[in-house]
Amino acid sequence: MPELPEVHALAADLSSRLIGRTVARLDIVAFAALKTFDPPTSALAGKTIRAVTRHGKFLDLAVGDLHLVIHLARAGWIRWRDAAPQSSGRPGRSPLAARLVLDDGTGHDGTSIAKGSGFDVTEAGTKKSLAIHIARSPLEVPGIARLGPDPLDGAFTIQEFVGILEAGGRKHIKGLLRDQSVIAGIGNAYSDEILHAARMSPFKPAAMGQDDAARLLAALQTTLREAIERADGLAASELKREKKSGLRVHARTGQPCPACGDTVRQVIYTDSTFQYCPTCQTGGKPLADRVLSRLLK
Repeated sequence: MPELPEVHALAADLSSRLIGRTVARLDIVAFAALKTFDPPTSALAGKTIRAVTRHGKFLDLAVGDLHLVIHLARAGWIRWRDAAPQSSGRPGRSPLAARLVLDDGTGHDGTSIAKGSGFDVTEAGTKKSLAIHIARSPLEVPGIARLGPDPLDGAFTIQEFVGILEAGGRKHIKGLLRDQSVIAGIGNAYSDEILHAARMSPFKPAAMGQDDAARLLAALQTTLREAIERADGLAASELKREKKSGLRVHARTGQPCPACGDTVRQVIYTDSTFQYCPTCQTGGKPLADRVLSRLLK
């Protein structure tokens, strides 16, 4: 799933390609992906792209006086096209969900770009949860309206973070970090990485002492900023590979921990898994894997 660092990099990459360009049309191929009907997709035609930003994991294209907002969910992605599409993008078994086609061939910096270029929004797998909104304000998108604070915002202080943790009470810190209404932009992968960097168990209660909170906040912001720095300047096509190469414990079950050499373990849930290092995070004790335990009975 694309998380804050990847969506940040996507926004930067698309900004360099899109600002100042004119939209010819937006084709919706997977009709269930479009979550709004007013304004219609046709309202984007002829409008100029003013900015590309993010809100948590949401990508926001300011198109004229409208906003094209995309949430890539678990398996969505953006694929840039340098030329006009060769096919019409008809519904079917293709992963194509939507297609943005540009009209003119000149960007804001005067660079000539082929007419008909643009990007495709794709979604792999059978479980479809990608969401596309066309709105007059990003706050009209329910997911954005519910977002918690951005952890990399300069206004996100230790005092605010401690308040969030205290409000979380006995909730597991892993789940709290992933709750978008509490903190925006962190998902399964980076919550694993943050907790490993903080040397903290995923099952630790959210309410914790000031020293632990400060250590966790430092790990959170450092992990996200380092991921953003690694992705800086990369094209969308390179971001997935870069993310995978930079992970220390997530999706590395059975491999040695890069910090201590212990074997990275995992806990399996019904629809997700997480990874951790026992030596670094749980005092050497493996966490109970409830799904595996049930299978072994």
